Amino acid sequence: MKFIDTAHILVRAGDGGSGIISFRREKFVPKGGPDGGDGGRGGNVVLRANQHLTTLLDFQYRRQYRAKSGGHGSGSRKTGRGGEDTVIEVPVGTMVRAGEASILLGDLTRHGQELIIARGGRGGRGNSAFATSTNQAPRHYEPGEDGEGREIDLELKLLADVGLVGLPNAGKSTLISVISAARPKIADYPFTTLVPNLGIVRVEEGRGFVVADIPGLIQGAHMGKGLGIQFLRHIERTKALVFLLDATRDDPNEDYDILLEELAAFNRDLPRRPSIIALTKMDAVPEAQIRAVARLRFGKTRLHRISAVTQSGITDLVADMWKIVTGNPVVAPSPRGKRTGTPRRRAKKASR
Repeated sequence: MKFIDTAHILVRAGDGGSGIISFRREKFVPKGGPDGGDGGRGGNVVLRANQHLTTLLDFQYRRQYRAKSGGHGSGSRKTGRGGEDTVIEVPVGTMVRAGEASILLGDLTRHGQELIIARGGRGGRGNSAFATSTNQAPRHYEPGEDGEGREIDLELKLLADVGLVGLPNAGKSTLISVISAARPKIADYPFTTLVPNLGIVRVEEGRGFVVADIPGLIQGAHMGKGLGIQFLRHIERTKALVFLLDATRDDPNEDYDILLEELAAFNRDLPRRPSIIALTKMDAVPEAQIRAVARLRFGKTRLHRISAVTQSGITDLVADMWKIVTGNPVVAPSPRGKRTGTPRRRAKKASR
């Protein structure tokens, strides 16, 4: 499925139904009072977050949405039927903006969360609503109000606990394919990853976290170079970052500085996130470079040396990622068949 993370749509809520002029007419009641009913309210346009959606692709084919108008009132003071709402489903993580000032209307971060983006018009009153002691046979009514109409910008920001950041061909896609069930395209050339990938990493029974792999950054990415700014937004929600540095390159420290500069230029808070550094491709480091790589340090940032191919260091890296996301270490599962309980309790069970 093609990945689309922005969309521009036009929405219009339903108009309210009009009230009517009507008088009660029954046998033996030739001059009954006014009984014109009110019009029904127009339907709203509602956005609803759906965790099963991962892209805004559908909005490339349909850009206009309109809710149903309310029904007109009728005699016997019957109110018109309310207009049906139009519900538009969007991926969880969708931000909604409107107007030239790009005012934020809402941020849909939970499955099932709803946001009314255009309200239906109020129904007009029928002539029965205008009856008074001095005007017992009013002959006017109210038309229904128009529903709201507006242009909306949708922007999808993936919801992930950990973001993988690195230069092109740093091993991000290989790592996410090893630690999760995600299967991104992997090849030995830059910009293999053209869209963000999400993977769920299982660390314990029923517990895990979500990792996002975004296309590789290059110097000038925050100004749109490479795949640049169009995907940097997808790590803004992450709790932690993992910087993947290719250990076979001449100067991993320089690569790290480039990544920090690009993140800070896009969002100054990103480099301040809790982070881990992983030196990748340790299995491919030439013998002449091994000592130099072993001496590499990056301040106080947590450092792991890994190989996704041989899976060396992967277990410790995942455990550290889990700890930095939750603040808790990974709980090792009990060996199969191990007895539980205190010795005293086991003795009581045995005596029974």
